[in-house]
Amino acid sequence: MEYKVTVATGTSEYSGTNNYIYLTLVGERGESERTMLDNPGLDFCRGAVDDYTVKSAADLGPLILVRLEKQRYWVEDNWFCRYVKVSVPGERCSYTFPCYRWLVGDKVVVELREGTAKKISDDTLPLERSHRTTELLERQKIYRWLAWAPGIPKCIDAKSEADLPQDVRFDNEKRSDFEGSLQYALLELSLKKLAIKFGKSWNDLDDFKRIFWKLRSPIAEYTMNHWKEDSFFGYQFLNGSNPRMITRCKELPSNFPVTGDMVQSSLIPTTTLKEELKKGNIFLIDHAVMDGIPANVIRDKAQHIAAPLCLLYEHPEKGLIPIAIQLEQKPDKDTPLFLPSDPPLAWLLAKMWVRHSEFQVFQLLSHLLRTHLVVEVICVATLRQLPAVHPIYKLLAPHLRYTLEINCRGRTQLLSPDGIFKRVVSTGGDGLLILAQREYKVLTYRSLQPKFDFLDRGVTKLRDYFYRDHSLMLWDIIQNFVSGIVSLYYKSDREVEQDSEIQAWINDVAVEGFVDVPQFGLASELKTKEELITLLSVGIFTSTSQHAATNNGQFDWCAWVPNTPCTMRHPPPTDKDAVTMDLIMDTLPDISQSCVQMAITWHLGRAQPDAIPMGQYVEQYFTEPAALKVIDKFRKELKELEEHIIAQNEGLELQYLYLCPSRIENSITI
Repeated sequence: MEYKVTVATGTSEYSGTNNYIYLTLVGERGESERTMLDNPGLDFCRGAVDDYTVKSAADLGPLILVRLEKQRYWVEDNWFCRYVKVSVPGERCSYTFPCYRWLVGDKVVVELREGTAKKISDDTLPLERSHRTTELLERQKIYRWLAWAPGIPKCIDAKSEADLPQDVRFDNEKRSDFEGSLQYALLELSLKKLAIKFGKSWNDLDDFKRIFWKLRSPIAEYTMNHWKEDSFFGYQFLNGSNPRMITRCKELPSNFPVTGDMVQSSLIPTTTLKEELKKGNIFLIDHAVMDGIPANVIRDKAQHIAAPLCLLYEHPEKGLIPIAIQLEQKPDKDTPLFLPSDPPLAWLLAKMWVRHSEFQVFQLLSHLLRTHLVVEVICVATLRQLPAVHPIYKLLAPHLRYTLEINCRGRTQLLSPDGIFKRVVSTGGDGLLILAQREYKVLTYRSLQPKFDFLDRGVTKLRDYFYRDHSLMLWDIIQNFVSGIVSLYYKSDREVEQDSEIQAWINDVAVEGFVDVPQFGLASELKTKEELITLLSVGIFTSTSQHAATNNGQFDWCAWVPNTPCTMRHPPPTDKDAVTMDLIMDTLPDISQSCVQMAITWHLGRAQPDAIPMGQYVEQYFTEPAALKVIDKFRKELKELEEHIIAQNEGLELQYLYLCPSRIENSITI
């Protein structure tokens, strides 16, 4: 028997190899010859798709797996294999063996299962069962849990990205771009600082334009021109970088002594605060989580933190506007209530303090904890408990690409004792961990599901809440897609309950990953298809849509530093009449801090050159026509949503496009 074998090499830089590659076919009736794959000329070049002939003394029967071996030739040269395809002589059928893995080292052996997705109950041959077991045992040695810090989700056991296996590392192009773009941004702004002669503080607000550089975005420019306006301040709670905090206020908190007379001038003349509370038109931003967080010390100077409350009113003509601000949780003589009728500079500074708290909450809680760290738990559990042939592994794998490396880099480069947060952010140092621990204690699985999140916050009827509208549409599309895939492989709840690999996976997620969070609300076993579909939908929604909503706009909203300052260098004002422009300038980030804020938010928020848009599966783990049909339907629905969002935004001066599927990455890569 002669089998035609096609081998595809990766397309990224350094994917090819000059090492020896051997291949063996393994079928139900035996194995082929161990064949060195060697054609005239160069084999296994970057992007190559090479054909070979593999001989067997007899018909191997249905093929089970392909065994690949790599041996050194002169020097060690890693190889990335995309897939192997095998055509059977005399038959129309062919087999596809997805790989998408690196072969690293000398005399390394990788065995690939045929591409049909199978649960453990679908494998009846001893070879199939033993392959699953061996694969998972090897992975569990490589991918280990680590408690990076107490009181937050567990993560991958790696001191830095260099400790990660090659299979979960950035491609070379991604690595070069990631490191080069940050250096480019810092260099650009360092030159700006030199031009400004390293002054410590700005002289006035217009001075910030001196670092408002060539990489600015249309929304960043809009922000620069409108940031003082109350309606724009309110808009950002709906569609800015932290759109998950606003809640309906049914009654005023006891520690927020706002009276109707105080805010009457902000309401329409024919109503009262009491009436608007009943109607559901009063909303609250409460940053109680910031109360008592230790402030950073930067260059021997203490920074400052507030824990503000902000009351907002959905005005029938002006939209959502702030009507009262208190900068600390405990009202007293040194904690005044700020109102729109106050001296303009006092009201402006109060809003800046709210936006400063928004920076801390969105970066550390909405972005880091609730997307990056949540998805890392799912990623580690998937790598440890699901073999590559499992349908749920195939479903999740594209949505976990690069997440482990970007999280490792975040821990070492952003959050570490000498990281960027320590250099420029008011919660840098001890504060950021305490803040994350507080949020983790109250994190719930329910809040990660958008339908419940908006319902529980009482914001289902807020006007112009594009983040909500687009999130719900994306959730429905994702849930339909997940349901379609799950239903192909699980015909009943009993099949879910009896899948030992899925039960080990959920136990790893709930017990190992989300440890010490009693209110989280995720059971350690899955009993129904619906429970599995919901959890998978949460994982995919969080790694795509939710991450895009909090990450992709951070340069837009933070580039104009006064709109969202990363730190404050003076304490919150205690006397409204004492607020001057000099005080504001001395409070806002200095020149150096402002430059780093602009650089890091551009670096993290910009579109990634190698981004894979949502629903575009470059690595094709599924091979069955039925699964590919579900994927095609998913893509079609995403395209229709894209067209709807673009049409909805046509003519708007301030457009909300962060949740256009073409702008959402398939996974958390930045």
